[in-house]
Amino acid sequence: MSTLTTPPFLSGPFAPVSDEITVTQLRVHGALPRELDGQLVRNGHNPTPGVVPVHWFQGSGMLHGIRLREGRADAYRNRWVRTPALAGAPYMTERGLDLTAHTAGTHAIGHAGRILALNEAGLPFQVTPELDTVGAFDFGGKLTTAMGAHPKIDPRTGELHFFGYGPFPPYLTYYVASPKGDIVRAEVVPGAGPSLMHDFAITRRHIVWFDMPVVFDKNDTSGMPYAWNSDYPARIGIMSRESGAIRWFEVDPLYVLHVTNAYDDAEGRVVLDAPAFDHAAWERSTAWWAGRPDRGPSLLTGTKHRRWTLDPEKGLLRSQTVDDLVVEFPAVNPAFIGEPFRYGYALALPAGEEGPWAMAKHDLTTGAHQLRTFRPGQLPSEGVFVPAAGATSEDAGYLLTVVSNADQSPAELLVLDATNIAGEPVAVVELPRHVPAGVHGSWIPTKA
Repeated sequence: MSTLTTPPFLSGPFAPVSDEITVTQLRVHGALPRELDGQLVRNGHNPTPGVVPVHWFQGSGMLHGIRLREGRADAYRNRWVRTPALAGAPYMTERGLDLTAHTAGTHAIGHAGRILALNEAGLPFQVTPELDTVGAFDFGGKLTTAMGAHPKIDPRTGELHFFGYGPFPPYLTYYVASPKGDIVRAEVVPGAGPSLMHDFAITRRHIVWFDMPVVFDKNDTSGMPYAWNSDYPARIGIMSRESGAIRWFEVDPLYVLHVTNAYDDAEGRVVLDAPAFDHAAWERSTAWWAGRPDRGPSLLTGTKHRRWTLDPEKGLLRSQTVDDLVVEFPAVNPAFIGEPFRYGYALALPAGEEGPWAMAKHDLTTGAHQLRTFRPGQLPSEGVFVPAAGATSEDAGYLLTVVSNADQSPAELLVLDATNIAGEPVAVVELPRHVPAGVHGSWIPTKA
């Protein structure tokens, strides 16, 4: 296929691979920290050979795992998530939605000894540590909706907080699973609407919801039935974790796809950080995802780091742009989820949509940011933060990113010192093949 007809999500660093492999004893440059004992599992959309989806998000899910142990890179493997959709089963049937017939291609997490591949259109799919598909997982029948792609593990309790959303009532259902993996709370969130709710945030005392102006549209033909609706007000909901009481606040007409973090400050206010799209940025980004001729050159455009400060009693106090850097796919030290934090990491486009790509580290205390800029044609995956053993500071740890190449040459895993992401990598692992640029992933320790 020529580049004129190939969608951008099937070309360059996003070009899919056509098979599954396992390769052991990978070459390492530098010294892998011996404390990195586990597996980086990254998910992404990789249609099977001959399939050209109409939208990036409709490509079948493929997991890529990189196993590190005792200073070695023991193995790389990639596997499709074997949902019914992989064999062509329709998501919509005569009986309604099939919560198992989806790509499972957005995220992968580890919790309670399970590895789950996620896509918010349906149930999670459990896989083995070797990434072979076990099957759909519904928490013993207690998960009765789809499961969102961005659950949060509370670092204080070990609980898994997540939600399911949909275009029809009840629009939003909130769940909590115990550290053992059993759902112990399930409730409909009052006041939510039919918006695309991809992510959320937790604090010690609150759950933060986004009901923003990307809304279900049955007439949309992009391949994702949600579209910007300027008549739909943007709202942030602050819900008490204890009582479930919620207050919705109307905010600027922006859209939040991914959350950096949130916390309760000393005055009881909720401080919330996230990249945000305005209307123009959303339209250009979604045109890329759908492969439309009016698309821009990048999978994201114009997303700026925003901070909201909200008082659950008094309302919105402040909304501000942190800086002018275009960023998305944010990350923090997982030990600081829901806690006051100083550092955030994200992919960035410091020179504009044409690239090159960079990894950014924001210091939210000083307002400064640090950049690690990659070569033209390289695309890093979102940074995955792994705390250092015995860490005494928030940024003591490692930032893991898989770097894909536009010429489909073999990818690399970079292990960066999170205190200085622009410095020489701690280690570089040579991967045995091109790894398509993907979406999200997690570090899953051997002893979780």
